[in-house]
Amino acid sequence: MKHTIDVITMGCSKNLVDSENLLRQFAAIGCDFHHNPEVLHGDIAVINTCGFIGDAKEESINQILSLVEHKAAGQLKEVYVMGCLSERYREELKAEIPEVDKFYGKFDWKDIIKDLTTTDSLAAVACNALNARVLTTPKHYAYLKISEGCNRTCAYCAIPLITGKHQSRSIEDIVSEVEELVKIGVHEFQIIAQELTFYGVDRYGRQCLPELIERIAQTPGVEWIRLHYAYPTKFPMELLRVIREYKNVCSYLDIALQHISDHMLTRMRRHITKQETIDLLTKFREEVPGITIRTTLMVGFPGETEEDFEELMEFVRLARFDRMGAFAYSEEEGTYAGEHYEDDVPSEVKQDRLDRLMQLQEQIAAELSAEKVGKIFRIIIDRVEEDYYIGRTEFDSPEVDCEVLVSTSDYQLEVGQFYEARITAAEEFDLYAEIV
Repeated sequence: MKHTIDVITMGCSKNLVDSENLLRQFAAIGCDFHHNPEVLHGDIAVINTCGFIGDAKEESINQILSLVEHKAAGQLKEVYVMGCLSERYREELKAEIPEVDKFYGKFDWKDIIKDLTTTDSLAAVACNALNARVLTTPKHYAYLKISEGCNRTCAYCAIPLITGKHQSRSIEDIVSEVEELVKIGVHEFQIIAQELTFYGVDRYGRQCLPELIERIAQTPGVEWIRLHYAYPTKFPMELLRVIREYKNVCSYLDIALQHISDHMLTRMRRHITKQETIDLLTKFREEVPGITIRTTLMVGFPGETEEDFEELMEFVRLARFDRMGAFAYSEEEGTYAGEHYEDDVPSEVKQDRLDRLMQLQEQIAAELSAEKVGKIFRIIIDRVEEDYYIGRTEFDSPEVDCEVLVSTSDYQLEVGQFYEARITAAEEFDLYAEIV
C-alpha cells in the first residue's frame, strides 16, 4: 500500500538532518511525503521530537497530543514518534500516550521503514538511501552533520544522556556527502554537531576539525562554509588559520560560552575560567580580523547571584557579540545539576535577568548593524517575500541571524545566487541594501 506521510520536525538543525534522511527513505519505497505541512495531508504522521529543555519537551508533547487527536477524529491512520524526547522518555511516553502506534528513539528511527514495508526488498532499497537526503532547506544551502553525541560533562546539559558519546563520521564520508550535495546545487554548508571541536578524537585520536574544514573548503563548488556549536575548552586553534586562509570559510564562529563568572563556570563544570574565555575571544579577533562571533548564554543557573549576573552583563557590554542567544536555566533530571544542586533562583528572577540581558544585546546588535550602513557585502538570496528579496551576508546563518532586504521593484535577482550589495539602512535584525 502506498502511504502519504507528514513528517514534522521539532528542535534543532541536527534533527532536521535526520528528518531529511528519513524523507529520502520514504521516497525510496515510493511514499508521498510532506515536511512540516501547514495542514495534514497524509494518512500517517511522524514527529521528530526535541527533548533538550523544559519548553522544548512541552512543545513536542503538545504536538504529539495534537496528532493523536487527529487520529481519534479519523484524520490520520497512524502516528509515529521519534527523536530526542522519545529516546529519553520512551517507556514513560508509551504509558502516557498509548494512542501513538510506535515510539522510536534518536538512533533506531530507521526501523520506521521496516515497519511500513511488507517486503525485504523495499526495506533494502531504503537502507541503501541512508546517506542520501531530501533537502527541506532552499536548494542552495544545507546543514552538514559531522558527528553525533557529546563527551562533555556540563552540569546542566541532558544532551549526552540523549545522544550518548561523541561519534565522528569519517572525513571521507563527509567530503563525499559534500560532493554529492554540490552536484544538486548546494553551495553553502552549515557545519553542525552537538560539539564541533571534539570532532575526530574518537575516530582518529586527535582533534581533526581544522583538517576536515580544509578538505571541505578545497571541494569545487563550495562557496560558503559556516561553523556552528563549538566548545571553548581546548579549542583547536589551527582552525583559525583555516578560517583566515580560505575565502569560502566564512569569518563566523558559533561558540556557546554560557557564562563568564568563575563561580558559575566552575559550578557549570565548563572547565574554563573567565580570563581564559576573554583570552580566547581576543585570539579569535586577532587571528581572524572582522570575525563574527555568535554565542549562547545562560541565566538563573543554581547559585547564580546578582553579582554573578552583573558580571555577565558587563562581559556582554565589553565583548560586543555580533550575535547572541540566551535562555533561562531549566532543571533536567539525570544531569549533574539536577542531582547535586537546588534550583534556587526564582523563576521571576530568571525571567528578569533574561530580559535585561537580551535588552542589552539588542542595543549592541542595533549599534553593530548601524555600522554596516554604506558598506558593501557579498550576499546570497534565500527567497522572495512580498516586496523584497531576502538575503544574507557571510556573517549571517539561516534562521537565526540578520537578513538583508532588497526591493523586488528595483532588481531582477535569482534565489540561490550571490550579489554585491551596499547596505543603505539598518534595523535591529534587518539590513536594507541596493545591488552594486
